[in-house]
Amino acid sequence: MALNNNNQSGFQDFLPVMAEKLGGEGLIGELCNGFRLLMDAEKGVITFDSLKNNSAVLGLGDLTDDDLLSMLKEGDFDGDGALNQMEFCVLMFRLSPDLMEESQFLLEEALEQEFNI
Repeated sequence: MALNNNNQSGFQDFLPVMAEKLGGEGLIGELCNGFRLLMDAEKGVITFDSLKNNSAVLGLGDLTDDDLLSMLKEGDFDGDGALNQMEFCVLMFRLSPDLMEESQFLLEEALEQEFNI
């Protein structure tokens, strides 16, 4: 976890760099690898316990229980208290403002080409 210019804790956003170097498919592959590292192998989803037990592997060991619960809650679209692979990938994109801006630009560009706007 890095400190931003306002001395508030945050994270260093590596997704845009990864996307540039790996391309779209490579980035999704790496996100899937990250999901597998964090998931509960028996349940096939990321639970609070699996996130807490495995978060240090990804450099997230200094997150509090409240931080981990907030992360789960923010990404849990179906309300089951856990993150499936799709929810995890969407959350990672949502936590990456630069990548979200790039995704929005690419979506707008594709729509313009599709509909000749």
